[in-house]
Amino acid sequence: MTSNDGHSGTSTRANEDLVPRRKALGALGIALVIAFGLSLFAGYQPLGIVDGLDGLWAWPLADDKSINAVIMQEIRLPRTLLAIVIGASLGISGAALQGLFRNPLAEPGIMGVSASAGLGGVISIYFGLGVAFSLATPLAAIAGASITMIVLLAISLRDTTPLTLILSGVALSSLAVAFTSLAMNLSPNPFALSEMIFWLLGSVRDKSLTDIWLSLPFMLVGWGFLFASRRSLDALALGEDVAQSMGVELRRVRQMVIMGTTLCVGASVAVAGAIGFVGLVVPHLLRPFVGQMPSHLLLPSALGGGVLLLAADIVVRILPGNQELMLGVLTSFIGVPFFLYLILKRTPTL
Repeated sequence: MTSNDGHSGTSTRANEDLVPRRKALGALGIALVIAFGLSLFAGYQPLGIVDGLDGLWAWPLADDKSINAVIMQEIRLPRTLLAIVIGASLGISGAALQGLFRNPLAEPGIMGVSASAGLGGVISIYFGLGVAFSLATPLAAIAGASITMIVLLAISLRDTTPLTLILSGVALSSLAVAFTSLAMNLSPNPFALSEMIFWLLGSVRDKSLTDIWLSLPFMLVGWGFLFASRRSLDALALGEDVAQSMGVELRRVRQMVIMGTTLCVGASVAVAGAIGFVGLVVPHLLRPFVGQMPSHLLLPSALGGGVLLLAADIVVRILPGNQELMLGVLTSFIGVPFFLYLILKRTPTL
């Protein structure tokens, strides 16, 4: 009798928690649709709603495209879609890592994947591979992220503690940054150096649908790994001993989150450069509305990441000035104060 009452109480609480999560998902979905529409019409070339929609729905294979069709189909639509999928990848990666490490300060850059992917792209630029093959830089970035993933998976096979994985990621990140700095220091010409710097600053401008088709398959697989680990992350939130008593294989969970995060973040850096702090900020903003459990946070963080990065990209386009602010710079301006706030909040006062 007691167990039935307890089970009923648990089910009731779960149903009560489901209502705010659904409201949050609905609000995020509406916000994403609004941001999507605003992004299509935000830019240096003003377009009315009618002209913009005409350009968006024009036959994409036509040889005599109007200027409106070129702006909407080849500039703004790829930029908007890329901001959404990159923001979603960074947001869900941050939520999964915070659940894996049980640390609210964890974010995708902590694994060293961003720095390694950046190093791969810089090496491609250094040797001029992008001149011979347009996809050389993103493919090199994916290769750099893959190397880091292999190293982290090898470390996780030892069934080490989360602290060891974090320290390993920090070490790999520092090594990648050192080699990146070396490549920039030995840059063969100032034009290559400038290209390296602008690529590392992060941006979704001047991208095409090809960049989306290149990165999206990696992201989709990464999303699949992270969503598949959501129940195990819930159990892990209760502690490693409790999770193991519930049948959770800690090594397998770590490997799934590492692979998912690497695929998502590596693909994002490959096509847009380094865009930081999205994976740190978004989960924290959404926890008051969806709860602490990782399974409740993954999908909202994906939607929230898309909204945040799309909103940030709109801002960099409408800011006055002759030079457009790089997207990674703006997210850093947002993320660094937030990161310091989290550190001070967790630090006990004397």
